[in-house]
Amino acid sequence: MALVIAGERSGVGKTTVTLTLLASLRRRDRLVQSFKVGPDYIDPMFHQHVTGRACRNLDPVLTSETYVQQCFARHSQLSEYALVEGVMGLFDGVKGSGEEVGEQGSRGAEEKEKNNNAQCLTDFASTGHIARLLDLPVVLVIDCSRLSGSVAAIAHGYRSFDPRIKIAGVVLNRVGSDRHLSLLKDSLEPLQLPILGVLRRQDNITIPDRHLGLVPTAELPELNALIDRFADLGDTCFDWQRLLPLLKSEPLSGSTSSSLSPSSPVRIAVARDRAFNFYYQDNLDLLQQLGAELVFWSPLEDAGIPQDIQGMYFGGGFPEVFAQQLSENISVCDAVKTAILKGMPTVAECGGLMYLCEQIIDFAGKSWSMAGVLPTSAVMGGRLTLGYRRAVALQDNLLVKANTTVYGHEFHRSHLTLTPTQPLFKTSRYDCEENMGCEGWGFPANVHASYVHLHWGESREIPQQFLKECLKVASLET
Repeated sequence: MALVIAGERSGVGKTTVTLTLLASLRRRDRLVQSFKVGPDYIDPMFHQHVTGRACRNLDPVLTSETYVQQCFARHSQLSEYALVEGVMGLFDGVKGSGEEVGEQGSRGAEEKEKNNNAQCLTDFASTGHIARLLDLPVVLVIDCSRLSGSVAAIAHGYRSFDPRIKIAGVVLNRVGSDRHLSLLKDSLEPLQLPILGVLRRQDNITIPDRHLGLVPTAELPELNALIDRFADLGDTCFDWQRLLPLLKSEPLSGSTSSSLSPSSPVRIAVARDRAFNFYYQDNLDLLQQLGAELVFWSPLEDAGIPQDIQGMYFGGGFPEVFAQQLSENISVCDAVKTAILKGMPTVAECGGLMYLCEQIIDFAGKSWSMAGVLPTSAVMGGRLTLGYRRAVALQDNLLVKANTTVYGHEFHRSHLTLTPTQPLFKTSRYDCEENMGCEGWGFPANVHASYVHLHWGESREIPQQFLKECLKVASLET
């Protein structure tokens, strides 16, 4: 057993409710493992800050339905309690073809390309889809700030829409007064649906946000005080007698072990600071399971790149926010460029790609020099590029062979002034054939720089290929 926190739509307070539950559990010295539905990086940072354990993403588009089940089983059984934070509204997903694992077996990378006559799932990768895959009860968070009696219609609709999903109860968020609460309770009473929590309008408990969502944890000096307020709220606003049994974690059947054997004695420099912090923990785990030593460092603060490394990994993040500081750290920019031009295998995703450009032009139109590996500039703008991508490799590159199909996610407000003459990928939307153009830099050949974020969990050949190239550097050094 474990519990899914879902919303009736985006913005109803799922993250607030989730952090409140996690903070209160940790105050009680409970060991809790959290999960996040979808490709998001920032919410998991907050989970990890509270629980002290890496949050795991559950996303069948980036991985597969089988991987989602295995990931949940592997990590939830190592803790007393497990909690899954949903994404958007309960049934908001994408259109996907194929039967769910519980009915038809695994749905891995190859199966995503076939079975066109199979059942069409219009809520594929939604919170509801994950709840079905894992057979977990759902707590529905409802924003009550602009309704009273209508709350029953909302709750009834969500409970009856898909009979395969069990709604264990509701959390009423943004309740204005005792009178308001009384009206909500009276409306819900005929449904006999438990009210598992009531959160009043807590104007003093807000997390700052900006152009790509919440401000990451590393940039919030008052975060611990904020988490304490969440814990205070959680101690009093939930029906813990009903919630604790639902949150209790139990091992699931099936294999949960990793069969990877260490074989690659290489050191990978992983950029991790306020500018670069978008990494799936599973990607980092896979590199370590394959034998790599991860060396975390800061392009913002360090005087140079780490010594004795055979590869570099730049994740996404907010280099545009820290463009001046990155630009002023000239010794690091020069060292990164020199290492890459000498053949250092380098993976750069989204924000990492921007750092390898000649310049970042920020929202104010100011230009800041970057590493200068790629002959283009990243320009910030108001247009948001967002969505899952099906990407077909147009050439052999650092991570995949030509004609290989991978699935990733884009989320950025920048564009490049020059596109590559020999791009890495031809991309399209995941749930239709709409062409999204060609993108990605693979020149020099030891670079993989792309806006598309990849989760390697269902594609272990990707980190294997990366480390294979890093081993060539290691062999030259010896």
